[in-house]
Amino acid sequence: MEIKARGLTFDVYEGGPSDGDPVLLLHGFPQDHREFDRLAPQLHEKGLRTYAIDQRGTSPGARPADVGAYRMSEPTADAVAVLDALGIESAHVIGHDWGAVVGWWLASGYPERVRTLTAVSVPHPKALGLALRVRASQRARMAYFKLFQSRIAERFLLARDAAALRAMFQPIGATGDKYVESMQTEPGRLTAGLNWYRATTGGSPDSPGIIRVPTTYVWSDRDGVVGLTAALRTRDWGDADYQLVAMRGISHWVPEQAPAALADAALARIGLV
Repeated sequence: MEIKARGLTFDVYEGGPSDGDPVLLLHGFPQDHREFDRLAPQLHEKGLRTYAIDQRGTSPGARPADVGAYRMSEPTADAVAVLDALGIESAHVIGHDWGAVVGWWLASGYPERVRTLTAVSVPHPKALGLALRVRASQRARMAYFKLFQSRIAERFLLARDAAALRAMFQPIGATGDKYVESMQTEPGRLTAGLNWYRATTGGSPDSPGIIRVPTTYVWSDRDGVVGLTAALRTRDWGDADYQLVAMRGISHWVPEQAPAALADAALARIGLV
């Protein structure tokens, strides 16, 4: 369905029992709502109602041109506005990659709207900031940020039939082809996705603070982006029930590579296991 909010139009994909407790699913880059296609049915089986948003830059009707429109306060406000439009007072939130960052911002700034948070792959931003300061290995893992923020990013990622994008999805093989195709064929979608990186200021004083909602952080040891230090230090930013779930042998693409294990972690956090 289409949800109009904040002057934009968001594509939102709902599923599960109409009377189920709501779960907000927030995707990352360079994916969209489809990254939850193997997770959502397992939540539906437990009686949950899911709402997967194609976030700012991914929904064609929510693709502003200005880089500043992708500062984290904006997609966070989008999520709140979509909940308002759906008449949902509060929801369980599951976010992956940039969707996890939005989840951290939601839980910090709007705790009354978040029943539980399951953040996947990306840790609390301040824990990540600490790791970037003290671990050269973490800085090396995230060196790609400078490329994604550069003017050549689009040309680089789409060159030679999007070879670089396809390489990113190597751990999940052909599953990633649909996202590559969308980036190749939808005008402005890749640039909008890269604008999330370009709008990043890093260490800003309004970044998420202490999290006061029950939270699970899911980290995987084959994730090329986030190292162990950031994963472990995420606990420092929680003031509610918290759990770190570490997956072995799984890459950054957790929802598609390990949907059953992720469902177990999310359902345990929600209280249905």
